[in-house]
Amino acid sequence: MTLPTTAQRIDGNALSSQLRGDIARRTAALRARGLIPGLAVVLVGDNPASHVYVRNKVKACAEAGMHSVLEQYPASMSQADLLARIDALNRDPQIHGILVQLPLPPQIDANLVIEAISPTKDVDGFHVASAGALMVGRPGFWPCTPYGCMKMLDSIGYSLRGKHAVVIGRSNIVGKPMALMLLQQNATVTVCHSGTANLKSHTLQADVIVAAVGKRNVLTADMVKPGAVVIDVGMNRNDAGKLCGDVDFDGVSQVAGYITPVPGGVGPMTITMLLVNTLEAAERVAAE
Repeated sequence: MTLPTTAQRIDGNALSSQLRGDIARRTAALRARGLIPGLAVVLVGDNPASHVYVRNKVKACAEAGMHSVLEQYPASMSQADLLARIDALNRDPQIHGILVQLPLPPQIDANLVIEAISPTKDVDGFHVASAGALMVGRPGFWPCTPYGCMKMLDSIGYSLRGKHAVVIGRSNIVGKPMALMLLQQNATVTVCHSGTANLKSHTLQADVIVAAVGKRNVLTADMVKPGAVVIDVGMNRNDAGKLCGDVDFDGVSQVAGYITPVPGGVGPMTITMLLVNTLEAAERVAAE
């Protein structure tokens, strides 16, 4: 009997570090021309996880030589006041990207806020204009997490042409844009979700699986065909309080060909692609 081989890890930290070196070089080139890429991060409320995410984004900007502004507001902030701040940032020539950290307090309509951001500064890629550009294959900002997943596939030299990709999850932030990006690379794409009957029957056919539902162990070893590439977007906590993904890493890594770990996989790539989008927004301004 042949013993199972362990999947190769796609190291998000290493790839992120490599890409950030390029970002820093391109940023330095813009700075030499008198243009400093600028990102505004808006945080409303005191969600502990949001504070961590925001801090990491601001730190990453500084390390890349970018200008960042962190605006923090109380959870009681009105929708009108937040929209007024976004309007001001839209008109600020020193700001090339605007990110409003989600979730927002219940009195604020997140969709309204996202649509208030200028599509030219929508570095999160959540605006309807960005989604439409992705849908029809036109230039625009891609949502950072699925964009990072595509970079990870690219880093292992994986050709998606003719491959069967299964995306587990249909959110506007990851699942749907992920499916579109895979389609653009000529993969045959199946999107599975909470209404899917017999998830295992779909994943066993997959050459590539992207798990993005925010639920522990949604993908186990018996659901993966040997040699498949598994991208784990999930961020959960196990019973011991340790960070884990949507995939049963220990089991699946004995079957898959490639796998992303949690932490140290997709997470670092998400922030890196935010920097890429901000840099590209600034480069577009420089080219005008």
